[in-house]
Amino acid sequence: MEIRVLRYFLEIARAGNMTRAAETLHVSQPTLSKQIKDLEQELGKKLFRRSSSAMTLTDEGMLLRKRAEDIVAMVDKTSDEFKSMNDITGGEVHIGCAESHQVKYLAQTIKEFKVKYPMFRFHLTSGNTEQVTERLDRGLIDFAVIVEPPNLSKYNYLELPEADVWGLVMKKEDPLAQNETICFEDLIGLELICSAQGMKFDISRWCGEKADMLDLSGTINLAYNGSVFVREGLGYMLTFDRLINTGPGSGLCFRPLEPLLETKMYVIWKKYQVFTPIAQLLLDELKERLS
Repeated sequence: MEIRVLRYFLEIARAGNMTRAAETLHVSQPTLSKQIKDLEQELGKKLFRRSSSAMTLTDEGMLLRKRAEDIVAMVDKTSDEFKSMNDITGGEVHIGCAESHQVKYLAQTIKEFKVKYPMFRFHLTSGNTEQVTERLDRGLIDFAVIVEPPNLSKYNYLELPEADVWGLVMKKEDPLAQNETICFEDLIGLELICSAQGMKFDISRWCGEKADMLDLSGTINLAYNGSVFVREGLGYMLTFDRLINTGPGSGLCFRPLEPLLETKMYVIWKKYQVFTPIAQLLLDELKERLS
């Protein structure tokens, strides 16, 4: 199974059409068709359903697309790492990041870092702790920024200096908006939106066994999307402060939980990880700022 053929496969899956894919890849359609048929023969499975105007993925094709995307991403990342070995004016670093206002510390570090290394480029992927640590474990990213204590048997870490404060986002005209803080009893009977990770670890830590009394209407992994649902009247969102706009014209407000619930944030990387020169330099910069 060749990387080139996997790239061909991914482009056909994206385009949904052999002709358009061939034009994008600058190969002839017969050549492209033969490569895909050879790939299907090698795997012993049909990867596409073919019609006169379109090609759609079979179940086996969808599985291969997921695997191929990871394989191609890893190959590209490895190639970039070797290209940067002798180029300390720049290079690329991949970071997986949870949502938090504390990402400002990462942004401030990178801003100063780019002054020293103008050819440096960063690639930021958002997700919850499970999603970004999975990418870290698979070698697809160099660092992860997470919002729960790291597994010390697997990762080294730096702790960010502040903490995120949990609270309730609601419409400004809601009666609960008159409260300065939100207690557990205020949440009873509300249709709540929260990240699955936050509900499992943080909210349960805050209210203990009483968490079963709460009505989790839906889960999110991006606070902005959750705020749109709140604005449309689909419930109340439990989230960190300073993630979404609650200023004039937003129609939303934030009220902290009582008693106070805070969550720390950590930059992590794999133990015994071998970094590219630019990634090591960025880590050194982060250590200097955060240690």
